[in-house]
Amino acid sequence: MSRRRMAVKRPIVPDWKYNSVLVTRFVNCLMLEGKKSKAEAIFYGAMDLIEKKMKEDPLEVFLQAIQNTKPMLEVKSRRVGGATYQVPVEVSTDRGTALAIRWILSSARGKKGVPMGAALVSEIQDAYKKQGAVIKKKEDTHKMAEANRAFAHYRW
Repeated sequence: MSRRRMAVKRPIVPDWKYNSVLVTRFVNCLMLEGKKSKAEAIFYGAMDLIEKKMKEDPLEVFLQAIQNTKPMLEVKSRRVGGATYQVPVEVSTDRGTALAIRWILSSARGKKGVPMGAALVSEIQDAYKKQGAVIKKKEDTHKMAEANRAFAHYRW
């Protein structure tokens, strides 16, 4: 972190198809080795599959899936004296969105033997229905924060 001044946050341009900044953030996180066109093809292909399978607006499904996976609390390590405590802290909206995107993508990448588009579809559908690995990750994060509620007074 800079000691002089806060870094300027650059504005994110909305994507061309859905005109959504969140979609652009998702595609940027999906992108590997600078291949944005490939990441866009995977994402938009997954959205088309969601539309065919669920017969609903794919953008609404995607937005609801992200909303369902956003954590409200997380734990951060705080060193007090000689001990390190896991202190529960509230998650900002930007960080919650970033965590939700990261969890969905890591879970989709973890499915071996399945094309990325299909894995992405299944993860987004599971998150939309409030089930699956990503929702379990969110619940585990909340349980950890709840278990360490006694150390909340160490918050900084």
